[in-house]
Amino acid sequence: MRHSTRIRSLFPRTAIASLLLALGSSALAQTDYSQVQIIPHPVRGSMYYLEGAGGNIGLSIGEDGVVMIDDQFAPLTDKILAAIRSLNDGDIRFLINTHVHPDHTGGNENLGKQGIVILARDKVRVRLQQNAPKDALPILTFTDDISIHLNGEELLIMPVPPAHTDGDSFIYFSSSDVLHAGDVFRTTGYPYIDVANGGTLQGTLDALAIAIGMSGPDTIIVPGHGVPSSREDVMVFRDMILDVMTIVKPMVERGMSYAQVEAANPTAKYDAQFGSPDRFLPGVYLGLGGEL
Repeated sequence: MRHSTRIRSLFPRTAIASLLLALGSSALAQTDYSQVQIIPHPVRGSMYYLEGAGGNIGLSIGEDGVVMIDDQFAPLTDKILAAIRSLNDGDIRFLINTHVHPDHTGGNENLGKQGIVILARDKVRVRLQQNAPKDALPILTFTDDISIHLNGEELLIMPVPPAHTDGDSFIYFSSSDVLHAGDVFRTTGYPYIDVANGGTLQGTLDALAIAIGMSGPDTIIVPGHGVPSSREDVMVFRDMILDVMTIVKPMVERGMSYAQVEAANPTAKYDAQFGSPDRFLPGVYLGLGGEL
């Protein structure tokens, strides 16, 4: 299986991109990691996930050891390892990064220093190289689908079009029929189209279409943030994006500024469910051809 869709990024580094980065940094600074609990949840078959602070950590657990998907923040590494050991005392064979954000890669350096092999898309390594130390960098990178065969599973790792960032990957547990979607899909809020790290509106739709297309009625989809979901949940998420686009598009065509579009509150009917659109609406505006 190979998804070679090429999506041209429409997003330069802009004032809005800088604002989104500032919002993210502020949220990280307010976390008291001493109060965070790491809670394991079984999903199906060999697949578990760990809930804590940051993105959901996926785990393949079995007689061959452990495969991790993402690692949250560096101060949580000891708690995360203790939670894993409560499930399995085998070696952590691989760590897969779904994308570059620090709530998914913050523990890379700690785990890399322990000799754990880190895998990610080549674009994730390139972006991490800008600020991360050597031990935090993926040592195996890929541009096409790859597989890991452990614990009676084929873990199929699939690059997807630039969506949340330009380095997103899905991981499908073939025997368990579980898909870890990273931050392309979440149940805790609107999509975050990170324009500063190459995220795109069209790529978000294309990546969600891949998740929907490869999932069956019984597939469990683990989001980057939130609770395990179904194919139908992803379809509702995708349809919300399409509906907001139909509202914003004529505004952009009329030449409305971003401030004017924001003031018109085009996400009003969804805000009760998805919360603040501050990290979603800029990507929609720019993706539809708006200029700042």
